Amino acid sequence: MTENDTCERYCFDEATVQRVQNSLQKQDISGMANMFKVLADETRMKVAFALCQEDELCVCDVANIIGSSLAAASHHLRTLKKLNLVKYRKEGKLTFYSLEDEHVRQLIKLASTHNQELMPVGQ
Repeated sequence: MTENDTCERYCFDEATVQRVQNSLQKQDISGMANMFKVLADETRMKVAFALCQEDELCVCDVANIIGSSLAAASHHLRTLKKLNLVKYRKEGKLTFYSLEDEHVRQLIKLASTHNQELMPVGQ
């Protein structure tokens, strides 16, 4: 027997639909989706998680943490920067990256916590 996970009868709450549609129109859903697309890359998520652990990291440290070349680490950091998820500062010949703001840190930590709650006990 298969589970039926759809409505068996078509009906909707017009006021609720209208309220949510109005709310959606005020949001940049495309921008939100792009943020998640960028973070959906496993390496970029590693970079973001690493930046949650430390206030800031040099590009060289990021490359070593994710096991990549400097060029690859820089590419991932630039991609995160384009969507305002990270920021950077120069100190002489070194470049240090950090999370753009506390919202990004909360997003990454929430994803981590949620994922840990889904894992079977003992893993």
